[in-house]
Amino acid sequence: MHLRERLRAALAEDLGPGDITTNGIVPDTQQGTAHVVAKQGMVVSGMDYGIEALRAAAELLGQPLRVDAHVKDGDHIESGTMLLSMEGSLKAILVGERIALNLMMRACGIATHVHSILEHVGEATFRAVDTRKSTPLWRDLEKAAVRHGGGHNHRFGLFDGVLIKDNHIAAAGGVAKAVEAAKAHVHHLVKIEVEVTNLGELRAALEAGADGLLLDNMNNEQLQEAIAVARQMAPHAFLEGSGNMNAARMAEIAGFGLDVVSVGGFIHQARWADLSLRIDPVHG
Repeated sequence: MHLRERLRAALAEDLGPGDITTNGIVPDTQQGTAHVVAKQGMVVSGMDYGIEALRAAAELLGQPLRVDAHVKDGDHIESGTMLLSMEGSLKAILVGERIALNLMMRACGIATHVHSILEHVGEATFRAVDTRKSTPLWRDLEKAAVRHGGGHNHRFGLFDGVLIKDNHIAAAGGVAKAVEAAKAHVHHLVKIEVEVTNLGELRAALEAGADGLLLDNMNNEQLQEAIAVARQMAPHAFLEGSGNMNAARMAEIAGFGLDVVSVGGFIHQARWADLSLRIDPVHG
């Protein structure tokens, strides 16, 4: 769904038949200025989403509003930094305020959280990626925030990568059958990754022709053994570690030789950043 469609739906949910507070206080013709300011240090993300939310509110009301950005996604800013300024319809600003702030606070929170994790981990053999544990319809916002924080993205959805997980294996009747069926279904350029939890599944997946393995919920000893066996059997297979990956665990396994570590907590454990929108006082 296009961003503007989602924003219109979000505004409709919030606005309903009309903003009874603003309609009683602010005339349609009243103009003014406002700004969005950081109330903490953070990594910036979601700027376009905030700007478009405010513009969508102005468009909905048929009112003029100019919005200017003063920072860009990926910037590291201090408390007190101005992110946005706007000039025009005060009614449009008040109607769009909450949607714009919610999206920006969510995105900045994720970017800041990802940066703090990766800063703790330091040098590592692996690329740290997100997962599909994200908010439906707002996955693009959240995955962009992961990138702005210094992380990388896993597949976007079910359509752009084959990842055979435990329930696929159960439905197919075994690892080998699942891999064989997947390979028969996709063209030769699509890689096949299989989630495995033990050495038996690992061997079965590689023997069936899997291109990569997701080593799921293994402790450090199991992970090292699985990596050693996989590298011996299929040196070019890509290896992904997953399951309860936090900053401390990622630092422990930084030198194990994994290619990728997937971190659901990049998104679902992030706290919103603190932003504030303030209208400049109207005199007279």
